Amino acid sequence: MDATKSYDIAPEAVKEAWARVRSNKGSAGIDEETIEQFENKLEGNLYKIWNRMSSGTYLPPPVRAVGIPKKSGGTRILGIPTVSDRVAQMVVKMHFEPLVEPYFDQDSYGYRPKKSAIDAVGVTRERCWRYDWVLEFDIKKLFDTIDHESLMKIVRQHTDSKWMVLYIERWLKAPFIKDDGTVVERTQGTPQGGVISPVLANLFLHYAFDKWMRQEFPTLAFCRYADDGVIHCKTEKQAKYVRDMLAKRMKEWGLEIHPDKTKIVYCKDASRQGVHENISFDFLGFTFRPRKARSKRGEIFVSFTPAVCKDALKAILAKARECKLHLRNDKTLKDMSNVFNPILRGWVNYYGKFCKSAMYSTLQRINRRIMRWAIKKYKGFRKKPKLAAEWLKGVAKRNPELFIHWQMGINSIGP
Repeated sequence: MDATKSYDIAPEAVKEAWARVRSNKGSAGIDEETIEQFENKLEGNLYKIWNRMSSGTYLPPPVRAVGIPKKSGGTRILGIPTVSDRVAQMVVKMHFEPLVEPYFDQDSYGYRPKKSAIDAVGVTRERCWRYDWVLEFDIKKLFDTIDHESLMKIVRQHTDSKWMVLYIERWLKAPFIKDDGTVVERTQGTPQGGVISPVLANLFLHYAFDKWMRQEFPTLAFCRYADDGVIHCKTEKQAKYVRDMLAKRMKEWGLEIHPDKTKIVYCKDASRQGVHENISFDFLGFTFRPRKARSKRGEIFVSFTPAVCKDALKAILAKARECKLHLRNDKTLKDMSNVFNPILRGWVNYYGKFCKSAMYSTLQRINRRIMRWAIKKYKGFRKKPKLAAEWLKGVAKRNPELFIHWQMGINSIGP
């Protein structure tokens, strides 16, 4: 360790942190410096971060507050740190996350190594077949309301590293700066958008929720993805009791269960009878509800299972409109494939995991936008949409590799 430095932080750790930040990309912070601009003076920038962090003089700059519209209405505030600050946060995350990760619950899936949202959907699907009832819950404004004092007490339980504790506490207190220049001091919460924030939020909820569930309701299964979760119950009465106890528990920790996004659902299928108010719920972009399914023997039956939700389908079409495929008549079909196919692949790989047929009509509508491109590009198709549709179908059969949904056989034009 350098005798002039207060903390033993390896320069190699800062370089590794930069590599991770660079691969994650992201927007500029309040200094308006981009990833590319930071990289232009990389050696000096990384030395400056290492020098200040290892001497204890690193002070996080304010966080740029950006309002993002939520699918359910309202606005979610993201806190965008500068590129330099993201690198500094990554240094701490690389050291702190391995200390807490072994303590986290197996049914906590959000922002964790080797766990994903699709894993959470899959395990929830199987449990809906075993339990009759689900308590779906959402923690209101989790990243905005985490209590700093309680969180720092937990952080100190998991590390005696003075420099990690010092910088985590500084990041929690770093103010927001809005687009109009207003400075907002922060006394609670950890900015959604920060590199270290997901680990801290998971740590807080590990004690506020996960451990509590294991102690109070050891026979019930649950799945949590950050601030969204489901608890599987045996009866409606039990679900109501758990809901009330959960609300009480969250209040004790300074949190609140969202009243409009928390409900009790009956997992109705062919074997479950009766009329109930709620027989569907949304979780991580999927709607769980009774659907027709086919057994291995080919028999049709009703199963309680997930498929892509309506809001996600609307978002897919909105993104397709934003790309304005039909107006790019200066491009070739291969050009458009290079731009749009990676986006399509992400949707299909995620939403196509369960009941992929629910995506078909939306994918057909994307074909319609490609057909509109062909009509604008080729004079022979003008005023002849049927001819354009047949042409597109032929291209899809000959070159299915152009668009991933063509490889699924979705080569017709939807409504």
